[in-house]
Amino acid sequence: MTHDHLDTPARAASRPFGRVLTAMVTPFTADGALDLDGAARLANHLVAEQGADALVVNGTTGESPTTTDAEKERLIRAVVEAVGDRARVVAGVGTNDTRHTIELAAAAEKAGANGLLVVTPYYNKPPQAGLLRHFTAVADATGLAVMLYDIPHRAGVPIETETLVRLAEHGRIVAVKDAKGDLTATSWVTSRTELAFYSGEDALTLPALAVGSVGVVGTSTHFTGAETKRMIEAHDAGDMATALALHRRLLPLYTGIFRTQGTILVKAGLAVQGLPAGPVRPPLVDATDGQVAQLRADCAAAGLPLSE
Repeated sequence: MTHDHLDTPARAASRPFGRVLTAMVTPFTADGALDLDGAARLANHLVAEQGADALVVNGTTGESPTTTDAEKERLIRAVVEAVGDRARVVAGVGTNDTRHTIELAAAAEKAGANGLLVVTPYYNKPPQAGLLRHFTAVADATGLAVMLYDIPHRAGVPIETETLVRLAEHGRIVAVKDAKGDLTATSWVTSRTELAFYSGEDALTLPALAVGSVGVVGTSTHFTGAETKRMIEAHDAGDMATALALHRRLLPLYTGIFRTQGTILVKAGLAVQGLPAGPVRPPLVDATDGQVAQLRADCAAAGLPLSE
């Protein structure tokens, strides 16, 4: 197997996508159609008010299983235009079909994305040799920097440490969204490679930083982004007391946003704030009144009350 060892700018940076990346929801209109104006407004809010260094669009939080390929491309274009050079736009392109993933990657590059998020192929449970071939083929297909997404509890298989070490040899595979929840495995990979690890679990952001991670791809960061960035910056400055205090204060929302599927509660919270969100698409269902009340309580406990 050959690898492209391009010394890309992303490879040279310790934080190729910044500190705080928000996995952005996809706003829909009341009748469930794609709301591109709303997406632009939300993207601007997340960058200007919540400190997002990058936005991940067309991820699971963005309801990628229920958006069409054409909708995905239109969404990337709208968000890229909205944020300009203020933030990077990372496009989720992962599927469990290598050919389809490559097609989505090429479309994302054409639409102006700055990077790709490529999840482990799910449900069909490929062996590690298949994962190596899949991720390498996608990275070979465009000139964009690639963030691998390791989430075994959804995909059914992990990206094993030795596979990650081999994938790190590819010049465009520069980062990992780490939702494995195994900080020992994270430690081994960060000690053996230059891969930039981003916590894929909001509540593990601070512990992950301690073993070599560089930031977070968050869901609660629709609401906690600015404070999460403060936490990461405090950690970077060696002010662990401040970092720990922020971690503890934000914990009710870091965890509360996942009391049900995260997209459901993010959209509910955005709606309370008067920000673009709209309904979720089936098979998801919109938040109940009780769930919204609990979300308000979790936000208040985190010192970030939902303002209407």
